[in-house]
Amino acid sequence: MMAELSISTPAGVFDATTAGPPEGRPVLLLHGFPETRLAWRHQIKALAAQGYRVVAPDQRGYSPGVRPERPEDYRMSLLVEDVAALADALGWTSFDLVGHDWGGAVAWWTADAHPGRIRTLTVVSTPHPGALADALRTDQDQQARSFYMRDWRETPATENAMLADDAAVLRSLYAGPVPQASADAYVRHLSRPGALTAALNWYRSGRPERAIGTIAVPTLYVWSTQDTAFGPTAARETGQWVKGPYRFETLPDISHWIPEEAPELLNGLLLEHLGTEHE
Repeated sequence: MMAELSISTPAGVFDATTAGPPEGRPVLLLHGFPETRLAWRHQIKALAAQGYRVVAPDQRGYSPGVRPERPEDYRMSLLVEDVAALADALGWTSFDLVGHDWGGAVAWWTADAHPGRIRTLTVVSTPHPGALADALRTDQDQQARSFYMRDWRETPATENAMLADDAAVLRSLYAGPVPQASADAYVRHLSRPGALTAALNWYRSGRPERAIGTIAVPTLYVWSTQDTAFGPTAARETGQWVKGPYRFETLPDISHWIPEEAPELLNGLLLEHLGTEHE
């Protein structure tokens, strides 16, 4: 059974959903934009049913208790600190880490910064930041896919545009693969005062303070062919940035919203990855 959880950290209080036996092997799930921990509902149930202790927080800016106003308070080093602080508060010395979209980016950076704490890494949709940076320099397809990020740095124009006409633009981002009830929940959440600006501040925080390296922990990367944000060049090159055991899975004819559009496929891959004995 899933339960609500408030997790106190030095940065503030994170809202979270948890399930599974307290003594189970810990798994942390990080959502992306423009979603919340609700995006992981299928994975939470599947993992808990297999005895894992699962926690899915609303990340910085999405949790009202951790919603600073300045864009620089959403820089990557702080997002990584949040992950470590959440694990500390939960009493986890090591854990399996799973991320999608922006949560995937945070997961890559966390595995780079804290490899000794990450038992396994699973990233959904988001290529390794080094592979993505290379693609943005050399691949016109990826450059075109990422152009929206430049527009979203405009404030408050972006917020006003996304929320106008019953959040028509924001709703268009979910159209099709994301169930209507989930889209409605995300829109309600991000329509609250300050919430959408906080979520967009992830795009406005500036470049990471340092370069990311290759990843040493056992890694599963899941990418889908109909992803509009991340193209095949960065996806294929991600393996060059992982020196630990690595598995790359491509889901044909699936959109960017893998956890909600293809939960059974993702759950199967995730459980297999977590159950593999890595040397």
